Amino acid sequence: MGALALHAEFKAGFARVDMTPPIGTELSGYPQRRVSDGIIDTLDINAVAFSDGTNRAVVISADVINLRAYFELYRKNAAKAAGLPPEAVFIACTHTHTGPHVGLSPYGTTFDSFAKASTYERFVGERLKDAVKLALADLAPAKLSIGRGEAKNISFIRRYRMKDGTCRTNPGRGNKDIVAPIGTPDEMVQLVRIDREGRDSIALVNFQCHPDTIGGNKISADWPRVVRETVERVLDGVKCIFINGAQGDSNHVCVDLARKDVSRDRSIIRHHMGRVVAGAAIGIWDVCEPVPDGKVGFGVVRKQVKSHRPSPEEIPEAQRIVDLIHAGKQSEVPGKGMQRITNMAAATRKINLKDGPDFFDFPLSVVTVGGTLAFVGFPGEPFTAYGKILKAKSPFRMTVPACIVNGNFGYLPTDEALSEEGYETQGSLFVPGLERAIVGGHLEQLSKMFEAGREAESRQP
Repeated sequence: MGALALHAEFKAGFARVDMTPPIGTELSGYPQRRVSDGIIDTLDINAVAFSDGTNRAVVISADVINLRAYFELYRKNAAKAAGLPPEAVFIACTHTHTGPHVGLSPYGTTFDSFAKASTYERFVGERLKDAVKLALADLAPAKLSIGRGEAKNISFIRRYRMKDGTCRTNPGRGNKDIVAPIGTPDEMVQLVRIDREGRDSIALVNFQCHPDTIGGNKISADWPRVVRETVERVLDGVKCIFINGAQGDSNHVCVDLARKDVSRDRSIIRHHMGRVVAGAAIGIWDVCEPVPDGKVGFGVVRKQVKSHRPSPEEIPEAQRIVDLIHAGKQSEVPGKGMQRITNMAAATRKINLKDGPDFFDFPLSVVTVGGTLAFVGFPGEPFTAYGKILKAKSPFRMTVPACIVNGNFGYLPTDEALSEEGYETQGSLFVPGLERAIVGGHLEQLSKMFEAGREAESRQP
């Protein structure tokens, strides 16, 4: 099933390139050092290009935890290589925790050259350029359809209200002091079906949860890879790209030991999660709603967001903890389990911000197609509520939230969460007011682009 194209000029393209690092590369995602000693599956860069005959944009999903300080440089170089404005390149990360460090630096740092880059970091930049150019080279006349399904019981809010009134992240399975999770997961699966003349169709799948099911020291794209593989195995002539959404406060861990409908076996949970998400997309593939295409739009607006700087009294203890981390003595950091990790995150944030800045220049990225489709990029790990709010309030027929896009400022909690304890909030760079900047900034941007798309359509003969 495909929609009748509104404009004969509308086209879409697809590309996939390998970005797997060599064995021996250090892995990201955990506070302790991990060096890869094998490969479970390759890491890919998947890209979808859109063109209306005049404007072109490329949406990318890379199998990496983030691109940290190289985001801006990668995006500008890829855009230049393809003859695009930088704002037309939308680079999202799946956030796999069994992939390499890239651009490691304090959150908010930007490198403007590759002078200090590793061989692998330079390689990633070349692969991103390749993905953009190949996706544009693959452009073919296309039709759009959309659909929504559900992936139940695989994603769980990981912040909990405890009996003493505090908030704790990942308090442990079966913890008797848990009262309830603080929020509900977003179990919506969104599907953009793109049928093309003479080329494979494209399935763009959107879901939201941390990809951290594997652990260990083997390279893997985690369950998002299983989503792609399953969709492509079941649906003939289809290429799949996965976009991870607002996942900052969710993961795969169910703390309720009484539940029997949730897998807790790490050896199978990656496949279980990927197949549940893929199953939801496959189940709606044939009944997607044909929708019009239209003008391709793109833009990045910037918001000044106040930073969470420490008081002078907090700095000595924070420095002591950071020194212990650098000395490999994490076991001497106060606290146990997740509380120790929280203390480490808070101390790192305080030292990184002790000399400023007072504000961060926060990029909000969007790519749109007519009044139908919008990709909304967060430069960090947004809490689940952000995705729900923007999907509900956006004027577009389908809005696809994407985490860690064109920048990474770490966790992006809601204003309510920022007033409480917990790993994500104590390590966050921001204070209450962040939610207003993100939601207000994106909705204003979406409204303007929606109206611009409608105006362009009204001028068509």
